[in-house]
Amino acid sequence: MKTWFKSGSPWIWMTAGAVSISLISVIGLLLLIAWRGLTYFWPADVYQFEVRQADGNAQQVIGEIYDREQVPVERLRNSGIKLEGLAPDADVTRYLIKTGNRDQLGLDFRTLLAPDVITQSHPKGIAVLEREENGNFYGFVEQLDINGKTILGEPLKAALADEIAKVDALRAEAQTLQSRDIGRVNFELEKLRLKERRLALDGKLDDSAKTELARARDALHQQYQGMEKSLFALRGAMDKSFVTVQMMGGKSVRLPLAKVLGVTYPNDMSTGQKIGRYFSGLWHFVSDAPREANTEGGVFPAIFGTVFMVLLMSIIVTPFGVIAAIYLHEYAGKNLATKIIRIAVINLAGVPSIVYGVFGLGFFVYFMGSNIDKLFFPEALPTPTFGTPGVLWSALTLAILTLPVVIVSTEEGLTRIPSSLRQGSLALGATKAETLWRIVIPMASPAIMTGLILAVARAAGEVAPLMLVGVVKLAPTLPVDANFPFVHLDRKFMHLGFHIYDVGFQSPNVEAARPLVYATAFLLVTVIMTLNITAIGIRNHLREKFRSLEH
Repeated sequence: MKTWFKSGSPWIWMTAGAVSISLISVIGLLLLIAWRGLTYFWPADVYQFEVRQADGNAQQVIGEIYDREQVPVERLRNSGIKLEGLAPDADVTRYLIKTGNRDQLGLDFRTLLAPDVITQSHPKGIAVLEREENGNFYGFVEQLDINGKTILGEPLKAALADEIAKVDALRAEAQTLQSRDIGRVNFELEKLRLKERRLALDGKLDDSAKTELARARDALHQQYQGMEKSLFALRGAMDKSFVTVQMMGGKSVRLPLAKVLGVTYPNDMSTGQKIGRYFSGLWHFVSDAPREANTEGGVFPAIFGTVFMVLLMSIIVTPFGVIAAIYLHEYAGKNLATKIIRIAVINLAGVPSIVYGVFGLGFFVYFMGSNIDKLFFPEALPTPTFGTPGVLWSALTLAILTLPVVIVSTEEGLTRIPSSLRQGSLALGATKAETLWRIVIPMASPAIMTGLILAVARAAGEVAPLMLVGVVKLAPTLPVDANFPFVHLDRKFMHLGFHIYDVGFQSPNVEAARPLVYATAFLLVTVIMTLNITAIGIRNHLREKFRSLEH
């Protein structure tokens, strides 16, 4: 036994076991997040319950079985619920039913106890209507009204699907007109306003300048009026269709199709149809904008903001980190000052991220941003342009946060390059700069990519500093659009990490938002893995490319 311990085999097995347990735990966590999040998009069956009320009467409840749990009878009785004929040590099934119809019922969910359920059925023909507001609507479709024409009976389903597709096309056209065309006109009008103020500040706002500005403004107003008329026409065409649905309790509700995004009949769908609907829901989740205070719709602006901010941060941090590492390793002398700098760089990696956020808010936003506004955008004051949190300041803050990782990783790569290569290059007549550019940096590029991978992995998941320097709950526009200069670094943006925090802890509808927290968390992990896998691929390619220089 002593010989076995002295051989070091137990420590090898312990290390392998610890790595295996960690790997299994991480994979298990990812599978749990994926299961709890991705099952949300599966079209769940809808049930109809007859429920016994406290007064002895029966009430109809229609909805999805969202969750179920076993609750001790004693706990229910202690909370004031009367349960007859059950032993104190027995358990009762409690159902959480997603009833939807928030505008009619006030809440999306309702709890039912199994002893109160008289009957439970799985009727055909129950429709689930996805709406822009107030969540889903559950019920039986009774009739469709299109321009005063009523459709009933067998052709109702097909006619409703066709009409929803038409209204959806009109909605997409109206959204494009409003966000792209009308947005462009508003952007140009704002530029004219700022130009006029700039000329006034410079004392150059003479009559000819006023006339030119007025002419340009009138032309834009004419374009705006034409677009506004087209927008009202599209909305008017959307408002001519209505569907009547019988909700639970027998009440008929007339819904405008302009507010309906889609309709499904989960109880009538085959497995293949449900699979198709599932992937359609996934696509809308990653491609649509959020609705209903982020509890409905998609997360595309958050995906775009996360990736854009990480790429911008990478562009900033890589050159600064590499230059700092090259100076420390290749040029700086081995003295006390260099040691202090290295200690400071290492200690910076341990600073809490919220401290970087406070620094970014004070230095970048309030100091640099306000001075940039005074020098280059005085016409916009007192409304700040760069003197307010935005994507540029977020990227710079995270660049400083991840800078130590890049410096340390690059220095490690420079250390592994043999001195004989540098000396051979210099002996052949190359300058030190040429040696660095053609020999040292290419050979150290895998280590540089390793530092960048670590920086991306940390920056993509950071939330605390971003809450101070640029991230918001809902961003009206993306940082990139079709208006010159196309990339707007002063704009605020959405982020997947902050989206998870907002939906999980600030949502007015906790139960409805819970699956979206898991889905968004899994999506964030997927985005980080995609960025890292891309960087790892580039690193491996560089490693193979310059491997021959090591021999």
